[in-house]
Amino acid sequence: MPRPKKLQGKKHFVPKDFLLSPEAQPVRAVADSIYPFYLRAVAKRGEKVEVKPLPVLDEVFMNSHEARWLRILAETSYAQVRMKALKVNNTIVFFGSAQIPPPDVAASLLQEARRSGDPEALARAEKSSAASVYYGQARELAARLTRWALDKGTPAEPQPFAICTGGGPSIMEAANRGAHDVGGKSVGLNIWLPHEQNPNPYISPELNFHFHYFFTRKFHFLYRAKALVVFPGGYGSLDELFEVLNLIKTGIMIKQVAVVLYGSNFWKKVINFDFMIETGVISREDLDYFTYADSVEEAFQVLTAHLSRYLKK
Repeated sequence: MPRPKKLQGKKHFVPKDFLLSPEAQPVRAVADSIYPFYLRAVAKRGEKVEVKPLPVLDEVFMNSHEARWLRILAETSYAQVRMKALKVNNTIVFFGSAQIPPPDVAASLLQEARRSGDPEALARAEKSSAASVYYGQARELAARLTRWALDKGTPAEPQPFAICTGGGPSIMEAANRGAHDVGGKSVGLNIWLPHEQNPNPYISPELNFHFHYFFTRKFHFLYRAKALVVFPGGYGSLDELFEVLNLIKTGIMIKQVAVVLYGSNFWKKVINFDFMIETGVISREDLDYFTYADSVEEAFQVLTAHLSRYLKK
């Protein structure tokens, strides 16, 4: 698939100042080892070769097929170094739909649909309006968790838990917004998509990351995660949920992570866990890997009880 025009010339992976920093020495070492092979490949193709003093400053090389593993390393390392420097050691990850509008936007869309007289538009607007309650609840839950984390902070670790999202709109925006409301920092792990996802304005600027590869982004979602809250969502939310549940079940994820499915009515209709048990593809004990919550208070109590075990005595 050709790269969308909006993204051409914007194959940005990590800032150049990081690539030149002492922390990026492993990245530069890999670049140095790959560069001669890249130059020979370019020459063999009959293309013009312009050797740069430092391979990581050769943008053509950094965006080439030969440098793919280098980009993966740089992308992973940059977020790791950056979050460690900013003392983001533990996160509460929020997943959920990118389609649910804020309540005020949903109300405006509903009014417009009613004026239009279009029954299909009205039906869509009514669904959006009903779902918009999740935006407010995600915002409130993120605010309460962030305020709780700030209250538990120490001089060495002012905010022991940070909200982390995919950085986009809807539920992601609501969670970053909730943290912003109470003066806390939050992480946004954005990714370049064919329709170019834009980061929401509530992410802490210094923690606004952009990824090219889904799997490096997923690594950073889970590496620091101590809790996961999954609001109603589509393919992406289901993908992320089942990936986490599978990592827990198989024992690959050895740390204790609380998984909260917010909105039991939605989740029990979308995923028939009881039928999976009846069929024999999972066991009854596998339901212990997650908890349902239907209110901000219920989710807050479950999450803070779990997260307290990670607080330094």
